[in-house]
Amino acid sequence: MDRRAFLQHAGSAAAAAAVAAPLAAAAPASTALFVDTNVSLYRWPTRRLWADDAGKLVAKLRRHGVSSAWTGNFEAALHTDMAGANARLADACARDGGGILRPFGSVNPTIPDWPEDLRRCHEVHRMPGLRLFPNYHGYTLDDPRFKELLERATERGLLVQIALSMEDDRSQNPVLQSAPVAVAPLPDVLAKLPGARVMLLNSFSRVIGGNHAMIRRLTEVSVAFELATLEGAAGVATLLNAVPGVRLTFGSHSPYYYFEAALLKLQESALSPGQLASVRHGWADSLLGPRPQSVPSPSTTRSDGRPAR
Repeated sequence: MDRRAFLQHAGSAAAAAAVAAPLAAAAPASTALFVDTNVSLYRWPTRRLWADDAGKLVAKLRRHGVSSAWTGNFEAALHTDMAGANARLADACARDGGGILRPFGSVNPTIPDWPEDLRRCHEVHRMPGLRLFPNYHGYTLDDPRFKELLERATERGLLVQIALSMEDDRSQNPVLQSAPVAVAPLPDVLAKLPGARVMLLNSFSRVIGGNHAMIRRLTEVSVAFELATLEGAAGVATLLNAVPGVRLTFGSHSPYYYFEAALLKLQESALSPGQLASVRHGWADSLLGPRPQSVPSPSTTRSDGRPAR
């Protein structure tokens, strides 16, 4: 199948079926369901997306057999009210997530009282992890404030996702230019913080790309990745063979990208059943575990963290 032709029709039901059928045939029964580690709610400011509400997103994920989707908030990249953004995300996932969406709140360590935002994510909203946007929030990975945030998140047992980019730098609006996050300091930071759980989002393509030496360094300190921006023919198989042991999870970056584009990355790589299971859910399960039996009701707490009356 031609990649360009596929992506042009990725939104159609015919294209979805064309991808889903071969994947279902290739995967053993134990990998029938899988985890998407990179989806987001709401709107990105410079383009209209195929799903700008939770209902449309959940419907698509269900059609493709996604059992759990780790969900961030596009608003959190540019908003300064982190508490409000996190409360809206938690409410939307509980109310409209269909038992699939797992909210990942955001914390900006450059603004006052960020430890309180972290506390609310963990204690009030019961979020399993955080999603950080260092390039939009104005700090680097060797910033002492980031190190403190990571230490506090680790103490709470939270998984920390770091979005190295949100969109290709060539397609950014001129007034919203944001260079990808420089990841080079991260191995040294994590070497001093064993037990931290960190995943990089949107980290391939023009960010890390084919820098296998850096990917190996990050893998050695247990950093995980997802495949949304992984490019090249048979890109998944190429990476798994070049960096044995790399923690590569399935991620679609939906709805900024078409979900089917991520499925195509699995289809075009010749993967063993074990490799396919690891990418589809194995590494994600090891990082976060199965989803909880219940999700906190949005009616039980207010956005300021106090019980609702």
